[in-house]
Amino acid sequence: MHGKLRWFANTVRFEVDGDVPGATGAYSAMRWPRASTPFHPELRRFAMLLPRTPVTPLTVRAFRLLPKRRSGDKTDDVDVVTMESGVGLRIHRPGHTALRPALLWIHGGGYVLGDAAMDDKHCRRLALELDATVAAVEYRLAPEHPYPAALDDCLVALERLALEPAVDSRRIAVAGASAGGGLAAALAQHVTDRSEIALAAQVLIYPMLDDRTGSRTDPGRRCRRMWNSSSNRLGWRAYLGSASPETAVPSRREDLTGLPPAWIGVGALDILHDEAVDYARRLQAADVPCDLEVVPGAFHGFDAVAPRTTVAQAFVDSQVAFLRRTFISI
Repeated sequence: MHGKLRWFANTVRFEVDGDVPGATGAYSAMRWPRASTPFHPELRRFAMLLPRTPVTPLTVRAFRLLPKRRSGDKTDDVDVVTMESGVGLRIHRPGHTALRPALLWIHGGGYVLGDAAMDDKHCRRLALELDATVAAVEYRLAPEHPYPAALDDCLVALERLALEPAVDSRRIAVAGASAGGGLAAALAQHVTDRSEIALAAQVLIYPMLDDRTGSRTDPGRRCRRMWNSSSNRLGWRAYLGSASPETAVPSRREDLTGLPPAWIGVGALDILHDEAVDYARRLQAADVPCDLEVVPGAFHGFDAVAPRTTVAQAFVDSQVAFLRRTFISI
């Protein structure tokens, strides 16, 4: 086995599932991945059905026309707060008033799609398992609102979360997936520079950290699912607008010293793999504690596409364990 692949395999344990069934109906003309394909055994059937990217200028417009999930000021387990600035928060609490840690959750969507409500189930799980207040921020989307609008909204949300009566201000973390992971990294850099809030941790899930990735040749393009070079370029162009990448892009920051401890996770087949691994290694080189988890055979967003698989559950469990250890140590 090649050395790099051996490291991946030793980093994450996985089990081979049963035979992949044949396709029928509309998919009868398509070929199921063979056993020799690089996809994780539990993810092969999903990889066969998924597009390389569902995000194009046309689909972005179509997705935005779909009716959004709506809720009132309060549901059974979520408080919906709209601040004077217009920034929205969906706050999940574990059900008691004792002082507890908190997590700001930032949704994904390539900076151009998504909303806070789409991650309600995940935020609810985090609140219960961490015994923490979890707030998902409804930030403004690009291209209508380019940088720094989304980052500003996340900062306002973080400051509001820190004022929650039962929140321990020493134990506040930020987390996000994809574009949300990129915003979480940028937010951690921002508050570290300005000493506004001392973050306990940052959890970056297959984060969008580097605008240069989409412009590079991609030898693994055939294995991309859900997100590829073209979608990456689309998202970054929309988000950056006329801003300087040197200022707005987390990976372009040269000095990473002093940032909060990090957990970074990404699939080996994700277009964002290299930038995530590079950022993790740079954090470690800057003496920032960083747990790096690379999942073999996993594509972008695999845990959301196949949440019941063992590999997806282990991926989320690792994030929870990292946050629990961090909160307990403070």
